[in-house]
Amino acid sequence: MRTQSPTVAEELAHRKRQELLALPESLGAFVREQAALYGDKTAAVWFERGIGMTYAQIDRAASQLADSLVKRGVRKGCHVALMLKNTPEFPITWIALGRIGAVMVPVNTAYTHDEMTFVLTDADAQYLVIDAEFVPRLADAPALPGLLAWERVIVSGASDHPLQWQALVDAGDAGFKAASAVSRDDLLNLQYTSGTTGFPKGCMLSHDYWMIHCHGAARHRRGPEAGIENVLIWAPFFYMDPMWQFLMTMKLGGTAYIAERMSLSRFMSWLIDYRIHYCIFPEPALSQFPPGERDTEVCLKYISIYGWTRAAREEVQARFNVIAREGFGMTEVGTGALVPAWAHDKALERTCGLPAPFRELQIRRDDGSIADTDEIGELWIRGRGILWGYYKRPEANAESFDGEWFRTGDLFRRDADGFYFIVGRIKEMIKRAGENVSATEVETVLRSMDAIDEAAVVPVPDPLRREEVKAYLKLREGLTQADVPPADVFAYCAKHLAPFKVPRFLQYVEGDFPRTPSRKIAKKRLIAETADPFADTYDRQESRWR
Repeated sequence: MRTQSPTVAEELAHRKRQELLALPESLGAFVREQAALYGDKTAAVWFERGIGMTYAQIDRAASQLADSLVKRGVRKGCHVALMLKNTPEFPITWIALGRIGAVMVPVNTAYTHDEMTFVLTDADAQYLVIDAEFVPRLADAPALPGLLAWERVIVSGASDHPLQWQALVDAGDAGFKAASAVSRDDLLNLQYTSGTTGFPKGCMLSHDYWMIHCHGAARHRRGPEAGIENVLIWAPFFYMDPMWQFLMTMKLGGTAYIAERMSLSRFMSWLIDYRIHYCIFPEPALSQFPPGERDTEVCLKYISIYGWTRAAREEVQARFNVIAREGFGMTEVGTGALVPAWAHDKALERTCGLPAPFRELQIRRDDGSIADTDEIGELWIRGRGILWGYYKRPEANAESFDGEWFRTGDLFRRDADGFYFIVGRIKEMIKRAGENVSATEVETVLRSMDAIDEAAVVPVPDPLRREEVKAYLKLREGLTQADVPPADVFAYCAKHLAPFKVPRFLQYVEGDFPRTPSRKIAKKRLIAETADPFADTYDRQESRWR
């Protein structure tokens, strides 16, 4: 074990050497390799359901499902949507589709019918694997969205639907071989993200994207004495984090302990009961459980943290003797930067770290030139395996790419040591409890309400969720707040938006919004000129005016 920390140059050289290591050609090939290595070892435990599966069982089930799906018409390049809970069906179906060469389209299970219809139609989904609980959202509509037909809808869970997920697995041949070769450059996911502004866009992500992501994550957390085996996954699988964590765990030869959903009240018990070595640790869990006798029962070795205060970073490392490190990632590029385990002092700052394997970072000024040290500019990223582009979005692709370089829309600076720091976001996005909420999408829904003339949606600080959603409303002429009470606005939003997107705070604007010279709402001025962002607002959560 080294007694001295490496220099930044040595760290970057090490990451370049990592890039020379061969990666599996596809998701299916990777899972098969890991099953050959670890066989009957438990790969995943869905502990609230009492289900555990070995590496060999997951590999076999994926091949059986792939065989049955091909017999049902799924072919290389087919778009298959998944609207599933955190159950074995999700990763097994993903692996099966990857083995065929088909494309998975994850669908947020919190979506309303309107949002679900938009994604299924925009993604050109030809097949849908859906939990029985969500079938009524389809059945209540006069017609299925886009290219779907009922004979191509596969249901998981108790249902009288003729096409059952488990029956397909049971009927399939474990010796499945794809008719067409699947390579690292084939498309694997059409991953929808609000990303910047506007309605969700589908990021086209290849097999190589996921192999780079999970292998880099495993190597980063495999230090000399890391010993990471038990990994807690608590976020919904339709997001990218649980997917790369699941694959990272397989690469480490460990066991993933998968929760149905996040629970702050049970979080510490999960860590102790399942002897968790790694997880993404939400900062509110630290204050939820003050220091106590059970701290010594926590087995954490490494945690990922995002946006924590310095005091919280110091506390968590001291309490649990754990390595706590930040990073920077986004759906479009996977992991962009990571704080090395050896960077102890730097890790107490809010730095995102150094460029990750296969990633090159630059900070550029508005004119595209390279920014100086500590100068703020936009972060640009390039490298093998980043997104191909946004599906059916030529305008967004033209705006977001300059040759190989992807423009993140985030403001960064780079210090004299070579470490990157996020400063803010150029494009409007509210980060609420890990969820991306597009201000433009919420505003579009609000403006579609007849009584509302204009709306401006902005973030406000929140100690638990980091940011909450606040909407400023300008009503149509002649209408008053009594004509359009908050309850009506919230009810309307709930019909068209997932619960996490519905504004918590409402404020009615008298007169007019501050404007730019082109008559757009000047949100920066709106925020700056509001001394108390909660004064004269209605709080949906507390059902009162503040």
